[in-house]
Amino acid sequence: MSSFKKKSKRIFNVLLALVLGYFIVYGLSSVSKSSKGPLGGFLESIGNMVKDIEQDNILGKREKNRGKKLDWFKDQRQNKYALLKTKNILFGAADDSNGESYENIINLEDSLALTFPIIQIYKAWGEGQIYDFPKNKIDAIVRIGSVPMITWEPWLEKFSQENFPKIKNLEQRNDHGLGSIANGDYDAYIKEWATEAAKVDTPIYLRMGHEMNDPYRYPWGPQNNDPEEYVAAFRHVREVFESVGATNIIWVWSPHLSYGKFKEYYPGEDYVDIIATGVLNYGTSTSWSDWWTFKEIFGNYYDQLAAFYKPIMIAEFGCLKPGGDRAKWFGDTLENFNKKYPFVNAIVFFHYASDGTITYKNVDWYFKNDKEVTDEIKKQLKKWDPRIRQPDIQ
Repeated sequence: MSSFKKKSKRIFNVLLALVLGYFIVYGLSSVSKSSKGPLGGFLESIGNMVKDIEQDNILGKREKNRGKKLDWFKDQRQNKYALLKTKNILFGAADDSNGESYENIINLEDSLALTFPIIQIYKAWGEGQIYDFPKNKIDAIVRIGSVPMITWEPWLEKFSQENFPKIKNLEQRNDHGLGSIANGDYDAYIKEWATEAAKVDTPIYLRMGHEMNDPYRYPWGPQNNDPEEYVAAFRHVREVFESVGATNIIWVWSPHLSYGKFKEYYPGEDYVDIIATGVLNYGTSTSWSDWWTFKEIFGNYYDQLAAFYKPIMIAEFGCLKPGGDRAKWFGDTLENFNKKYPFVNAIVFFHYASDGTITYKNVDWYFKNDKEVTDEIKKQLKKWDPRIRQPDIQ
């Protein structure tokens, strides 16, 4: 049988399965839940299976096409020094509904006519399977052509003294908890992560203990720890990783700019590869926030960051709706961006639909369906110098 006939037969079989699945699901819709019974349950399972096959097939094609769009990035993504010295500004995103498919991030890319070389995920410290190195998620990011970025948060409550005998009682654990990390009390956990990270075929951006100078948000902040303890903990974690051969890590130091004092938390140029910070405009969505420009949040501190002579990343980039013109905010930010901030070589969109980390109610950072915003972002990126913008910007 010719290859054309084989292909035609496969297409016919898939279409037949989809048509049958449609009628099965349609038939099930007329069956009440109370009378579904074993046969109804079986038919429902078949219908769901057909829908899953259809979804996987469509998503697989999208992922394959996405990989082609990132052909220009293939060589860069294998070398962490090439990533640090890149002349392109690398875009990325974090999405709270991501998983092993990252379909929502691909939807965001489609809305921007842009493909992200970086995909960020968040992982907390802890003992147990849900706190293990996220191998499946990292493998999925690599499979679709991007470089993984992990914001690794040292929450210490989910460890047992049985398996980590040197740690403090739960009530005192956050008190100088970074000092405990620096002293090696969590080394067994850190080594497990490092060993798995070393097996990944690409570099990994690792943003460890971000916003360490914020005294309100995280237990690893200055309300519980001295700056020297953060420095010692950061250095110790890097040394543990390197001791097991995890040399593919790009070490990201990420202070919060609004709290002023952050230089004393700097682990040193031999320990930090790239400097990052979040730029999130909450607008008037909370009692403590206002409509702040990108310059007010980031630009006013840029010279202080540039003084470290390291590449700079905007690790969380977003704007809420309340209080101003969101499309204009993005447009003003991206206009002549490289001329204003030449040390910045990565921008990662914070694209969370339900974020309740520091507000009394969840807020929505999504903008993929906000045409005014996406059009403005695309318009500004097209104006960028081709030498610094990503080659796949359409």
